[in-house]
Amino acid sequence: MKFQDYYEVLGVPRNADADALKKAYRKLALEWHPDRHSGPERAKAEERFKQINEAHEVLSDPKKRAKYDRFGEHWEHGQEFQPPPGARGQSGADFGDLFGSGEGFSDFFRSMFGEEYAHDFGTRSRRPRSARGTDVEAELHLPLDVALSGGIHRFELPGVTECPTCGGEGQLGSRTCPACAGLGRVRRKREVDLRIPEGVRDGLVLRLRGLGEPGDSGTEPGDLHLVLRLEDSEALRLVDGELEARVTLTPWDAHLGTKVDVPTARGTVTVTIPPGTRSGRRLRLRGQGLADGRGGQTDAYVRVELDLPAQLDARQEALLRELRAPTTAERPA
Repeated sequence: MKFQDYYEVLGVPRNADADALKKAYRKLALEWHPDRHSGPERAKAEERFKQINEAHEVLSDPKKRAKYDRFGEHWEHGQEFQPPPGARGQSGADFGDLFGSGEGFSDFFRSMFGEEYAHDFGTRSRRPRSARGTDVEAELHLPLDVALSGGIHRFELPGVTECPTCGGEGQLGSRTCPACAGLGRVRRKREVDLRIPEGVRDGLVLRLRGLGEPGDSGTEPGDLHLVLRLEDSEALRLVDGELEARVTLTPWDAHLGTKVDVPTARGTVTVTIPPGTRSGRRLRLRGQGLADGRGGQTDAYVRVELDLPAQLDARQEALLRELRAPTTAERPA
């Protein structure tokens, strides 16, 4: 990359101190990070991002800065900028140096972009080279009927992986890798087939090995800690953490009593609705609820709601009219 005025790139005066350089660099690095741009703007962002990092690398090093200030005219007329041997360009380690400890860096990105972005970039600054990948956490939201049916559920998992262009190094020779902008990682989505376990419950954490952040070259990736969040479905819902099934009955079935099949955490059960059941009544099904996390089962409930069929035949219409007619006791004398 041909020499440019590094002070101009960072937008600071030539007498700027280390804190001013750091503040300017942090602001520009966040603004021009390639992951914040898409389409035609991404290529422009990648180039600008490389310029910002090059300028910071020189001006933040007292020896390089002194040489630059002394021989700037010669650099300006075409001297190539070569990163020092072994440098990784604008890698996560460089960002870690800027923000201090790994925790501080992660907290900063978390406040700017959210938890996932902090995992993607902050965690790289906290682990040494040739370390196992970092564990990550995600949530999977499942409707209750899907969760209780078991089987295989496919979902899409966003994350990061080692850049295939540079092999995770962030550099191609002496140049910054254009595919990952020097980070050594690229964002991608993958499809995961999850076997829903028995004893599923809201908040259950599943450990999926090897689905966390990738490790450095030659090391194993971290694990994914997947938190299951159960959501209401058409017939099932959670009420104060307890499983509740809703059944709709006709007024005559509720008055005379009937039997209905109800889905529970332990399969479909037949429930006897006692005569005279009123709308809104809850019936307890002991031990038919979700797992309690201690090897047992909570209780489930059936909530009865009354409604008329969408269509009534002539006989039903006549019976309803007869029911609506005032009784002998109600007729005026």
